[in-house]
Amino acid sequence: MRSISSSTNSTISSSSSSLSSPVPVPVPVRVLPLKNNLEVIERRFGAPFNSSYYNIFSVEPPATISNGALQITPDSANNDFSLQHKSGRILFSQYPFHLWKEEEEEEEDHHQQGSDEGNHINTNSSTSQSSSKRSIRIVSFNVSFLINIFRFPNSTAPGEGFAFIIAPDLNTPSSSDGQYLGLTNATTDGNPDNHLIAVELDTVKQSFDPDDNHLGLDINSIRSTKTVSLSNYGIQIAPLVAKNYSIWIQYDGRKRVLRVYMAQQGEPFPAGKPLLRENLNIRDYVQQKSYFGFAGSTGNWTQLNCVLAWNLTVEKLDEDLVKKKKKKKKMGILYYCAIGGVATLLLVLGVVVVGLLCYYLWYKKKIRMRNGYYDDDPRILGALKSLPGTPREFRFKDLKKATNNFDEKLKLGQGGFGVVYKGVLPNENTQVAVKKFSRDNLKEGKDDFLAELTIINRLRHKHLVRLVGWCHKKGMLLLVYDYMPNGSLDKHLFFPRGGGGGGGGGGGDHPVAADHEEDKEKNNMKILRWDHRYKILSGVASALHYLHDEYDQKVIHRDLKASNVLLDSDYNARLGDFGLARALDNEKTSYAELEGIPGTLGYIAPECFHTGKATPESDVYSFGAIVLEVICGQRPWINCSNSTSSGAAGFQFLVDWVWTLHREGQILEAVDDNLGDDYAVEEAERLLLLGLACSHPIARERPKTQEIVQIMSGSIQTPYVPHFKPAFMWPSSSMMMTTMDEDSTTIMTDHDDDSNNMTADTTPMTSSYNGGDSAGWTTRSVAREGYTDSSAV
Repeated sequence: MRSISSSTNSTISSSSSSLSSPVPVPVPVRVLPLKNNLEVIERRFGAPFNSSYYNIFSVEPPATISNGALQITPDSANNDFSLQHKSGRILFSQYPFHLWKEEEEEEEDHHQQGSDEGNHINTNSSTSQSSSKRSIRIVSFNVSFLINIFRFPNSTAPGEGFAFIIAPDLNTPSSSDGQYLGLTNATTDGNPDNHLIAVELDTVKQSFDPDDNHLGLDINSIRSTKTVSLSNYGIQIAPLVAKNYSIWIQYDGRKRVLRVYMAQQGEPFPAGKPLLRENLNIRDYVQQKSYFGFAGSTGNWTQLNCVLAWNLTVEKLDEDLVKKKKKKKKMGILYYCAIGGVATLLLVLGVVVVGLLCYYLWYKKKIRMRNGYYDDDPRILGALKSLPGTPREFRFKDLKKATNNFDEKLKLGQGGFGVVYKGVLPNENTQVAVKKFSRDNLKEGKDDFLAELTIINRLRHKHLVRLVGWCHKKGMLLLVYDYMPNGSLDKHLFFPRGGGGGGGGGGGDHPVAADHEEDKEKNNMKILRWDHRYKILSGVASALHYLHDEYDQKVIHRDLKASNVLLDSDYNARLGDFGLARALDNEKTSYAELEGIPGTLGYIAPECFHTGKATPESDVYSFGAIVLEVICGQRPWINCSNSTSSGAAGFQFLVDWVWTLHREGQILEAVDDNLGDDYAVEEAERLLLLGLACSHPIARERPKTQEIVQIMSGSIQTPYVPHFKPAFMWPSSSMMMTTMDEDSTTIMTDHDDDSNNMTADTTPMTSSYNGGDSAGWTTRSVAREGYTDSSAV
């Protein structure tokens, strides 16, 4: 949801080059003289904006950063997502700005003899009297930014508006779309507790507005305290022919005056002619520490609210302002200097001793963490003791003995969350898998541990790996699972043939990847039989249905893949590795991760790269990838040089190859060559069609888990699968073509195997972009077979 498509093909081509090699946006800045003689904070943002700004900006959805700009409201839509009735905010979030401060000044009256050019100088004697008073110091600031408020060519009117804001926090009020401009809502509008000041550019006339093209000053309410009709100045906020405008907002903290200027990009700063001037003491309205940024909304009418560049200069208030002090008498100076010298010496000695002690403790802690230890955390202990069902607590020394002191030879697997070892419990002769959490980031390690433990402990299903117990001793975090003697599914599919259809991906940090000695045996074992494959997929489907619909909370696994499907001695499937799993509250249907898109390449649904959210439908997409992987004996991505099927050459994704065979009426050609004719034709066709149905590019078209279980059992027919793979409708942020080998983590998007049979689908949507009077800010959104994205997983 981060691209703007154009209304004409000619506009597309003209702007693509400008986006591929962006140039700095010329934003003229007139610096207001700062009267308080303070240091200033100066920041320049954008020209263009890119994904790195997510680290310093709070981007409140549906706002995004895309196409070189801050998109305050959405810049793209599809059949499932409308641009109407949306509101968003983007604010600088690294720190709030200290805008005003009460300070105490000490004043001195000296009655002295003698004078020199009107200045009183103490000669023989003087008397000093001091008094103090409280005053308010308010900072001055300058804000300038380049905007594009884009009106769609076919729309009857733009709407609703855009604003620069000074806000107490980073949150967007709920129901703040339409006339509320992302500032307030029907409940909070006019409330002094909003602590909000905004300069709005409004494109829809309300009953309290002068017209549908005005500038306004808002204080805690959308009912502006002062408005200016821009039509009188020849300015149209959202003209039919898109234009970029420079905005200057200057506040004089000494005189308590706000000035706002506006001009079309390329025109000089309109010196001495502010569009809006207002006496304003911001101390009466905003909090001492507030955030700067932008807000915007759409309503029944829509527009694109884009910020292309932003410059910011704010005076800096020191936390400890130096007060005027009385002159110290000459008598006693030497005395205080002597005392100060002794105190300084003692302080230095103390600092040295404390420094050495801190270094010793830090070094000791570093050694402990290097060995996988964490400091004991009462939060973890409390959570463990309160777990329902009371899983077994193991003694650390027993697990240490069971794994032969975590011997490398007993390592079963390793991933982002930790290392898994095979162990035999002393005095019980029971095989277990011991997972030791070892994230580099201490907080993340604890959070991963608690997330996996609290979810898996409550789940009870025959096709889920059973949690045996836990251990939290000497700061080390450990989980104990049943050991699966037949290892992971991917080893049975690929390891006997030296990797099969692609590169790595097997043997994550799940509790059952085969150990070193068992790998030698597995490399010589027979091909996984058809009846085992069908039973395994049926088990995974049953487990997924339990997570989505049968457990009292909806659980999204988020990392379904062959290496996380584990096999017991009878080849029954057990779904494992719940390190990424999340339980949803009853009213929620998705889960979003701030850090990025979790999961494994090839199993991630295409919409996840644009929404950043995991849903039950994205789990179903991952299941579809597993189905095709098991039936075809190929990884979800295809390495042509290693592919065991010559027909797959020229394809980068397994689903594209299978869909092409389906269109040609030869879908059974996708069945693993190593099975020969030893498979049930009807079952194979059913599973291949089910895999394609689950891999549908549009999430709502995928079957639910209950349907999947019924299809697997043969009680209902597979859903209709079109012969041509449907186009992925979500506009992508980039049309870059990339390639991928078995070690790559970048998504491949060059699907030319079927391009002659497909028509590129474009959704008209344009916006002007910086780069001169004739510049058009346009990128194309082309829906293709498969999906396009340049995100790295």
